[in-house]
Amino acid sequence: MPSPIVSEAVAARLEDFLARIATDSDDYGPDAGLFLDAARATLTGGKRLRARFCHAGWQAASGASATDLEPLWGLCAALEIFQSAALVHDDLIDNSDTRRGRPASHRALEAAHRAAGWHGDAEAFGRSSAVLLGDLLVAWSDDLLEETLQGHPHAAATRAEYARMRRDVTVGQLLDITEESAWSVNPPEQMLDRALRVASLKSARYSVVEPLLLGATLAGADAGLLAGLRDIGHPIGMAFQLRDDLLGVFGDPAVTGKPAGDDLREGKRTALIAVARGQLQPATRAQLDAALGDPHLSAEAVASLQRLIEDTGAVSRIEAMIAEFTAQAESALTAADVGEDAAASLRALAAAAISRSS
Repeated sequence: MPSPIVSEAVAARLEDFLARIATDSDDYGPDAGLFLDAARATLTGGKRLRARFCHAGWQAASGASATDLEPLWGLCAALEIFQSAALVHDDLIDNSDTRRGRPASHRALEAAHRAAGWHGDAEAFGRSSAVLLGDLLVAWSDDLLEETLQGHPHAAATRAEYARMRRDVTVGQLLDITEESAWSVNPPEQMLDRALRVASLKSARYSVVEPLLLGATLAGADAGLLAGLRDIGHPIGMAFQLRDDLLGVFGDPAVTGKPAGDDLREGKRTALIAVARGQLQPATRAQLDAALGDPHLSAEAVASLQRLIEDTGAVSRIEAMIAEFTAQAESALTAADVGEDAAASLRALAAAAISRSS
């Protein structure tokens, strides 16, 4: 569950930013209203996970005495806008119809085209508009970041860390979609390592490590603390992504807001799939490979694949890996020079990220 303090502060900062955006957009005309409303809609809901880790990093570096929180909330809000951009593009790339139990942005824009009675291909409009929507959200994220960092003593270091985050997640996303095709020509024994590299770049660094480092950098953390936070955050992020891999195959749609077995239909070559493939005989492995990525898999076919994967012992192996990463994070947290309040926040965040059901 989102922290009430972080969630409310970020919501207030976003509301203020969006109000000014609306004022500046008066001359765009009525057709742009649909687009801007779609952008605002992406910023509601969610776990605010990245904002919460950013707050934890700031807390670890500043202690309990800091009083000027406005730059922190601006940075947290910029992170949440960037996350919305990433989700819009991710849903488009994965051909996902839903997000958080609602139509994905490209589907919502497609539906708006139909409802307006506009000419042409509604689906093509939805997809094209979603590309631009993600781009707009990236621009908004940059706008808010620059506004937040104006005149700040740690602006240059924070800006550089933010840029690193953007590069990592973009390359991680590219490697993710590449693996859906490249697995067939790469050595099978490398599949797990390749999946874990994607998990590190696309999720562990982006979702946990970089937000931690950003918050700490904004607060003026020294190199030792930054290294300690990196050691804490990376195993948390890896466990977070491995949990996501399990939910992508076995998650309850009523909780995740996504169809059951969505990763199977999208053909995700996750660590879970890599482990399962390694335990299958060639003929059964070929059947799994043929089914992965079929967007028309029936509920019965999904259930059959779920049983197949579970019977390999892959679920137990991934749970064991999650436990190992969790232990690594706890060991790093114990060794780090982090105050009691910050340590407690990090432990609570780790538990929420790793043990979640959505």
